[in-house]
Amino acid sequence: MRDAVIVEAVRTPVGRAKRGGAYLDVHPVDLHAHALRSLVARVPGLDPVEIDDVVGGTVAQVGEQSTNTTRLAALAAGFPESVPGVTVDRQCGSSQQALSFAAQGLVAGAYDIVVASGVESMSRVPIGSAAVVDGVRTDFAGPAVAARYAGGLIPQGVAAELIARKWGLSRTRLDEFAATSHQRAAEAWRQGRFAGQVAPLPGVDLATDETIRPDTTVARLAELPPAFAAEHWTARFGELDWKVTAGNSSPLNDGAAALLLTTGETARRRGWRPRARIHTATVVGDDPIMMLTGIIPATARVLARAGLTIGDIDAFEVNEAFSSVVLAWLDETGADPAKVNVDGGAIAIGHPLGASGARLATTLLHVLERTGGRYGLQTMCEAGGTANATIIERLDG
Repeated sequence: MRDAVIVEAVRTPVGRAKRGGAYLDVHPVDLHAHALRSLVARVPGLDPVEIDDVVGGTVAQVGEQSTNTTRLAALAAGFPESVPGVTVDRQCGSSQQALSFAAQGLVAGAYDIVVASGVESMSRVPIGSAAVVDGVRTDFAGPAVAARYAGGLIPQGVAAELIARKWGLSRTRLDEFAATSHQRAAEAWRQGRFAGQVAPLPGVDLATDETIRPDTTVARLAELPPAFAAEHWTARFGELDWKVTAGNSSPLNDGAAALLLTTGETARRRGWRPRARIHTATVVGDDPIMMLTGIIPATARVLARAGLTIGDIDAFEVNEAFSSVVLAWLDETGADPAKVNVDGGAIAIGHPLGASGARLATTLLHVLERTGGRYGLQTMCEAGGTANATIIERLDG
């Protein structure tokens, strides 16, 4: 039986998008290329010519992130021209899906050595750019979708409000969760927990994640106004109270991450340490209006396929698109909050869309190694009502 193991994982520090962010002048291809070069440099004896494919995730595949940006990043990284690349779009789960595709290729025998990666420059390719043509926002869903879902699809922030209402989440609870994310991430940096997984970009003055605010408090967050309140949403969905703010949502970010995968047999033969194996991976579809709740059935499905329970999982990485998403997931799954995003999450570290799945996997691997845990589960909510869930198993060898 062939398997898929992680040999190495690395990410850039996550930058703040625009507003003087550190990566404002860095082309996304070059940002991605840096993660790829850094990855290869950490694997003894690896010649890039041996890489069978680079599977990369990017959400806004337009402008500077268009035309198979992963292939361009491999070229920019100096990989031989014989190394192919492909770019995946499963919205925020793009690089988590890239990880799944890479693992599936290894198990199927299509690959022997493969990279799973992702990038997003929300500074240079703003969110929503792919739906804008000649300065005009397009009807990307089309009339059939609008007919199926009366009133059409909605922004993710409004979906986060619907979740807060359905699960009875108070504004205070949302803000408390966000403050904890900042506190945990700041402490992780103070303790040096991220040092082994982060590769700063030469020539860029950024050594840590740029959107972490160590002085964040619930009181300060409570001063922020709702970010998505509008009368037409109230007319469609009824009273929402409007609790979702910029403070209890993930910020706009730039970043890249990459993982090297191979089979256990290849790793042993090459003298590489297999650090974890991709135990089980799945993806589900869910209600595209609630949109962000797919992580609940995705978690149930991946656990069932793995033959595990929520109590068997030693560490969780649940993407913090919004506080309400993770809190609803916690309420439904019964997971131990102390095991969830222990080094902070996207509300603090940031959410560079196409890179986030690979970033979560990188962080999860290091958390398991630091704590001695065996199983880690990561899950990602995605636009359109899909969600990925992946379980990795730390290996001692």
